[in-house]
Amino acid sequence: MNVMRIVVFLVKLLITAIVGQTLFFKFTGAVESIYIFSILGVEPWGRLGLGSLELLSIVLLWIPKTALYALILILGMMSGAMASHLFILGIEIMGDQGELFILGVVTWLSAALLLFIKREEIKILGMKFLVRKHAA
Repeated sequence: MNVMRIVVFLVKLLITAIVGQTLFFKFTGAVESIYIFSILGVEPWGRLGLGSLELLSIVLLWIPKTALYALILILGMMSGAMASHLFILGIEIMGDQGELFILGVVTWLSAALLLFIKREEIKILGMKFLVRKHAA
């Protein structure tokens, strides 16, 4: 197993751990989750809908043919989460010292890293990105 495959595996594990943890809180109706989605005005359907999308993204992340779609979905969800923190909720939620915001940023950066690593596999309008390989 080469180093890049190990990096990809570990980053997928990190994303799964972070998103999986927040999933638990969303589906069990944790006080923090209800608080957040109430402020956003989308409790309970926003919480349960987002939790469902997060669960789907974790499953898709581990299926090779759908991993890129999962990463795009994760980037979108984390972008929304970070925007919600920055413009509505604030960085700190219920005394968490910004932990949820930081986890969102780490997840976004991790998904962006994996997309960069797998950039040759991304198709746009039927064409793969062209990556120039320089001769040494």
